[in-house]
Amino acid sequence: MPRRTLKPPFWADRLSAPGRYGLAILMVAASTAGAQGLYLLTGSNRIGGAFYLGVLVTSYLAGSGPGYLAALISFVIYNAYVALPYFSQGSYNAEDILVLATYPTVAFLMGNLTGRVRDQAKRAQARALATAVLFEGTREFSALDDPSFIHARLADHLAAGARGQAFVLAGEMLCAAGGEAPAATVLSAARTLAAAAQAGPTTIEAQGWRLRALAGGALAGWRAEPPLSEDEQDLLQILADAGAAAIARAQLAVDKASAEARARTEDLRNALLSSISHDLRTPLAAVLASATSLLEFGDRFDAQTRHDLTATIQEEAERLNAFVTNLLQMSRLESGALDADSAAFDLAEVVERTRKRFERLRGRRTIVCHLGAAAGVALGDPVLFEVALANVLENAIRYSPDGGVIALSSFPKDDFIVVEVADEGPGVPESELPRLFDKFYRGAAAKRMPGTGLGLSIVRGVMQGMGGQADAKLRADAPSGMVLSLVLPAAPPAVRG
Repeated sequence: MPRRTLKPPFWADRLSAPGRYGLAILMVAASTAGAQGLYLLTGSNRIGGAFYLGVLVTSYLAGSGPGYLAALISFVIYNAYVALPYFSQGSYNAEDILVLATYPTVAFLMGNLTGRVRDQAKRAQARALATAVLFEGTREFSALDDPSFIHARLADHLAAGARGQAFVLAGEMLCAAGGEAPAATVLSAARTLAAAAQAGPTTIEAQGWRLRALAGGALAGWRAEPPLSEDEQDLLQILADAGAAAIARAQLAVDKASAEARARTEDLRNALLSSISHDLRTPLAAVLASATSLLEFGDRFDAQTRHDLTATIQEEAERLNAFVTNLLQMSRLESGALDADSAAFDLAEVVERTRKRFERLRGRRTIVCHLGAAAGVALGDPVLFEVALANVLENAIRYSPDGGVIALSSFPKDDFIVVEVADEGPGVPESELPRLFDKFYRGAAAKRMPGTGLGLSIVRGVMQGMGGQADAKLRADAPSGMVLSLVLPAAPPAVRG
């Protein structure tokens, strides 16, 4: 929000007290010139209207005091016109006495009333300005959440309300508005006040500045020319306190966000450590048991038993390798070190190679491919795409029941190629779909299975790194199951050829 633009004060308001009384004398001189002109033009000495006008204008421009002075001087000069002969002392008739008796009363009343109306109008205008600044400031503060920015905007609003200079001091941060920064002596007094005002907001005067210690240790100061009324000062103090409350609220919001971030980080760390300890210990225990059995009793086992133990060692070692690979891929994604190539590659070849890797791991589940020519040639990194597809296939095998079918299919869509992996697992509630690719997130069904919750987050990160995307949806053609889609740009026809 831009700072309120103030109109410069009326030129008469800038005059000092001697200047305003000097203005009264000048206005009386102008009135006398006008009266002399009327006297010469009409020959009548009943020319009080010219002096009334001078008193009225003086009271409007300079206030009641200068208006009283103008009325007094005008009365003396008017008396000279009324006295006959012209500019000489003579006798007064009854009409002259009545005129001279009425003139000062009317002149003083005009000066008093005009000056009071003027002063009240000025005070009302000043209060309206201070109130508007207070309203705008509190409204703006309610929408801000950066403490340093609130400091700067509070200084701006205080300067606008004071029609002068203002500053906000918080520790070593100084925000000044409306002119140059205050003198070092003023800042020293401000720091002393801030250190002493522990019980609550306190206000003092220092070298023409009004300093107010705010809750939270900050301090606001403002200086006005001309000086402000007490009502205006009270409004500015309310504005300063409102700014302090907004600063405290914003700081609490920052502290809350930091605390929540630390709590989330701690939760993620605990979850990761728990998952890592479980996922490392289980395959290591199987490898150790199988290797120890072969080492101690290998000559007593038949060929089939030795083959099963060797296969167990291989399978569990592959699980460990996949687990460590996922951790490394996630660290590369988070550090921005993942360097994806963008080259044309045969999608069907990569899909088939990945499928063969899982032939031994699929157990009693069936993996069916429907690719053919629809797979096409995609643009991306074939190694990274294989990493993503392997994570999706591993997920499908893990959650599919024995005897279930995992379907791999591909089809073109606009300028992209989509590879879908559909399983017959339990799926997830629809409300969990948006979070399925979040790091460490595991649905209710997944918590009963080993895993870290990194696989699908790696899938999305890898696909986005290649200019593609990964999505998930529930199966509409089966009672349960998920469909995970990997989307890559299709290679242009010239590249395919």
